[in-house]
Amino acid sequence: MLIVMRADATDEQIERACAAVRDAGLAPHPIPGKSRVAIGITGNTGPVDPGMFSGLPGVVEVIRVTRPFKLTNREMKPDDTIVRVGNVEVGGPEIVVIAGPCSVETRDQTIHAAQSARRLGAHVLRGGAFKPRTSPYAFQGLGPEALRILDEAREATGLPVVSEVVSTDDVPLMERHVDVLQIGARNMQNYALLKRVGASRKPVLLKRGMSATLEEFLLAAEYVITHGNRNVILCERGIRAFSDYSRFTLDISIVPELKRITHLPVIVDPSHAAGKRDLVIPLARAAIAAGADGVMVEIHDDPKRALSDAAQALTVPMFAEMMEELKIIVPAVRRGRTVTA
Repeated sequence: MLIVMRADATDEQIERACAAVRDAGLAPHPIPGKSRVAIGITGNTGPVDPGMFSGLPGVVEVIRVTRPFKLTNREMKPDDTIVRVGNVEVGGPEIVVIAGPCSVETRDQTIHAAQSARRLGAHVLRGGAFKPRTSPYAFQGLGPEALRILDEAREATGLPVVSEVVSTDDVPLMERHVDVLQIGARNMQNYALLKRVGASRKPVLLKRGMSATLEEFLLAAEYVITHGNRNVILCERGIRAFSDYSRFTLDISIVPELKRITHLPVIVDPSHAAGKRDLVIPLARAAIAAGADGVMVEIHDDPKRALSDAAQALTVPMFAEMMEELKIIVPAVRRGRTVTA
């Protein structure tokens, strides 16, 4: 349910409406808009009588929200949410590019990748410090040492950093070192972790689970938002299908559908979807053409020697090629331009 306040509603009237929601045993979520404040209501297990709130001072109307995901729904917040990461706006007019190595392997490798990403126009640096791997014998990341290297890369380039958090225990450490907390596909339904990052002040980049429906994806985002963190970026990264020529199948059709029904920014990770570097650039082009707010790709100086996801990492010249091609597509979809050094 959504309480729509008058454009001239006072802070006192807004708080009175929130208090009425709390008195009913429900949770109010004030949502500022361009011209007025709306108050989302969650916590009900059955129908709620709109008359409980419609007569309150400053209330214009009370609207039933029909979908199970409430706070991510455009019915709740018609305006696009813009997530600010340092000086970067994700979900605004400009397309955002996130680039960097899958894993932080060495200082030199990471710093060089960050410098290349910055020089060629990337907005945000990605790099894995903790790596959840299918095999227990695979490289699991450098952990705290990688976070110190990412700090140095940020200092050297000015790029904000996104890195995956894999455990609730690691959140405080990650918060001290990264600008965006990434929830990977394997943890999309790790509800304890979703609640914990929901209590954080850091933006959250939420990847879609490899078998998750659109509704499950948005309900995972709902966990984060209901615990107080509205700065959520959705990331499509490919789903499991019967394809035998790519690592996953990039569900490109979910991009415009998400943009239609949710106010959250949507980006695409073509690297994990493809599993092959030759497919990454075409899929990145398709993502922007479909309406994504940005892309996240892996780059490496020498992909053949990468300790994780070697087959899908772009070389630096390939990343430069991708950036040039995106500059052609961005104006065609009436968006801002990618930033160049």
